[in-house]
Amino acid sequence: MIDLFKHILHLDFVWLFQNYGTAIYVVLFLVIFIETGLVAMPFLPGDSLLFTAGLFARTGQLNMSYLLIFLFIAAVLGDNCNYWIGRKIGVKIFDFKIKGRPVVKKEYLDKTHVFFEKYGTKAIIMARFVPFVRTFAPFAAGVGEMNYKKYILFDIMGGALWIGSLTTAGYLLGEVEFIRNHIDLVCLGIIAFSVFPILISLLKSKLGAEKK
Repeated sequence: MIDLFKHILHLDFVWLFQNYGTAIYVVLFLVIFIETGLVAMPFLPGDSLLFTAGLFARTGQLNMSYLLIFLFIAAVLGDNCNYWIGRKIGVKIFDFKIKGRPVVKKEYLDKTHVFFEKYGTKAIIMARFVPFVRTFAPFAAGVGEMNYKKYILFDIMGGALWIGSLTTAGYLLGEVEFIRNHIDLVCLGIIAFSVFPILISLLKSKLGAEKK
């Protein structure tokens, strides 16, 4: 299992194909489900994984239709699982510790609350494209007991946009030779681009605190 996570974090699709064959769809499904569904697992490579999966669909090694369907279902199910964890367990989850360390850092939830305050219900959609925030947004919505009918509507829209846009981007750009030959660099770029808004937000918060 540890070996599997190591290769997932490195987006080693060649290894996944060699070891899992067509069951790779199940692996990708679980990665997206876990990243969006378990509040303690925000570090999985959601954005870059979707883009890379799209690239391999372009080569014919993966079926684009299967990807879009399975990963969309995984994203929506994961978010809903996270929503109900927040709704039923709430902030008690921050009391859980392993070897004296909290399983979930409360600071991530605090940042997500700020995100909600800034963007309102649109945050459910926008959070899909922001690492860490996308894991904590459904949890925060559950803790805040957001109306479920309203939540699920925005969640489905966000899931469709996230899965559809990044996977399709990978598929369409799969024809570009540089991208095919430098997948590692492209994925690093996607990660950097995804994390950039968080860094800007942290910088603004720090500067604001220093002024006070």
